[in-house]
Amino acid sequence: MHHQLLHTAVLTPTGQWLVQHRPESPVRVLDGATAMVDLAAAIQHQIRTTRNDTR
Repeated sequence: MHHQLLHTAVLTPTGQWLVQHRPESPVRVLDGATAMVDLAAAIQHQIRTTRNDTR
């Protein structure tokens, strides 16, 4: 299932991450792995809270 929550994420040589949610959205700069993990957790939370459970 494709949720379109993250378009791209690129690790720079300085350890920062360049993240873009959609091709037309601005690029965000995240400082290090901890910020990237926080973003991944936020995306996972969004997926879980907006998912339609059919169980």
